[in-house]
Amino acid sequence: MKALDTNVLLRFVMRDDENQFAKASGFLESRTPDDPAFVSLVVLVEFAWTLRQRYGLSRTDIHALVTTLLETRELAFEDESEVSAIVSDAAGGDLADHLISYCARRAGCSTTVTFDHDAAKVVTGMELLS
Repeated sequence: MKALDTNVLLRFVMRDDENQFAKASGFLESRTPDDPAFVSLVVLVEFAWTLRQRYGLSRTDIHALVTTLLETRELAFEDESEVSAIVSDAAGGDLADHLISYCARRAGCSTTVTFDHDAAKVVTGMELLS
């Protein structure tokens, strides 16, 4: 199995550089359910954050896009069942914030402190640092 870096996944999804898109597409087309490309939680967090901040996609569009990627048999996600639950259950907030909080809880942390008022209101396990 080979893993994807965020930039490969972004080039494939956004198709904003035709040369890199062709390479990413060729690589992903060579993957199979028996030999998928691995997407780590770090890559997924960075992917969601970049889609929101750099490309201006809405939270709804990002959730729909990640849902589609999760259904792609040629991709294998770290903690896939948990990620799938987070994506389908996330009530507001950025997907990246939900994933950050999940990673902290998985590591045994009681909360994740943040300066993000919105995240502290809607993301399970996030608490405003004041």
